[in-house]
Amino acid sequence: MNDYYAVLGVSRDASQEEIKKAYRRLARKLHPDVNPGHDAEEEFKRVSQAYDVLSDPEKRRSFDLGADPFASGGGAGFGAGAGFSFSDVMDAFFGAGSTAGSRGPRSRVQRGQDALVRLDIDLSKAVFGSEEELTIDTAIGCNRCGGDGAEPGTGRQTCPICKGAGEVQQIQRSFLGQVMTSRPCVHCQGFGSTLTDPCHDCSGDGRVRTRRTLTLKIPAGVDTGTRIQLTGEGEVGPGNGPAGDIYVEIRVANHDTYTRRGDDLHCSVEIPMAAAALGTSFKLSTFDGKQDLEIKPGTQSGDVMTLRGLGVTHLRHEGRGDLHVHATVLTPTKLTEEQAELLRQLAALRGEERPEGRLTPNKGLFGKIRDAFKEK
Repeated sequence: MNDYYAVLGVSRDASQEEIKKAYRRLARKLHPDVNPGHDAEEEFKRVSQAYDVLSDPEKRRSFDLGADPFASGGGAGFGAGAGFSFSDVMDAFFGAGSTAGSRGPRSRVQRGQDALVRLDIDLSKAVFGSEEELTIDTAIGCNRCGGDGAEPGTGRQTCPICKGAGEVQQIQRSFLGQVMTSRPCVHCQGFGSTLTDPCHDCSGDGRVRTRRTLTLKIPAGVDTGTRIQLTGEGEVGPGNGPAGDIYVEIRVANHDTYTRRGDDLHCSVEIPMAAAALGTSFKLSTFDGKQDLEIKPGTQSGDVMTLRGLGVTHLRHEGRGDLHVHATVLTPTKLTEEQAELLRQLAALRGEERPEGRLTPNKGLFGKIRDAFKEK
């Protein structure tokens, strides 16, 4: 007696779904219409017999106990008496529902498609959130026919080709004999009926195109690539079916002054040399208005001053990022004679008339962090 589990290539504790998938895979490979030849035909019979046993709980239980599953069924083998269904073969090739009478007329009412809309916003709106007017071209139910598709006062007639079944049957011959399959009716497109007079506004589709304006609430903290789902705001489906969804993909425009990194904002300020040496303060324009910025004495180019909580609002929790201000110290390029003389006097006082250039080691990020902790 054959080991039906080995024939299908599944384990002895395989589920019915695993057994069905294994059979489908082998049937597509070994069916004589695909792989002609005596060896392939014999192997296909063995695979079909194995599936006949393992797909039947009683036969599988009998086989697992070591008994002949066909002992009381009129003999083993493929064909009549083995309990094999031709629908299993057709199911392997065409999927579930391919045999005659399995589908029936399809509904004219279908769900509408989803839509993707892209929206550009300014960085300030990403920081605090906003409300935007969104204008879209979409489909809505037809008022004239109420989504039915038929001109008011008319109706439908049964399809003369499929007789209302929505599908037509075809007979194919193979070594298995005559196998009947079903396909959607081309004349009525599978609906089983045709419109005697399609609606003059929607041409039988049950919906018409229009332009709508929606109010979109953009949460604070969105970034480029963030998608906002508007459930049920998409186009109405054929036959006035349920509306799909709209997905709004946000794209945050670059800002002239500020650069976003995560939820932090970065900007640069130019500081005159004397002000950087002596220290100063000034008003800095931010998204929160004017803010006092303190410049400590001895500030160098590349120094960073942080203003806490003035960055982008966190999208999924409370709080905001920070604003990091990068200093750029400006060295004067044009001096009056008086200014030059004062600088020469300062250089003399500091012993810097002829300073020697000094190479500094490249410490890298971790070295700079370590030195910063040492200074503290």
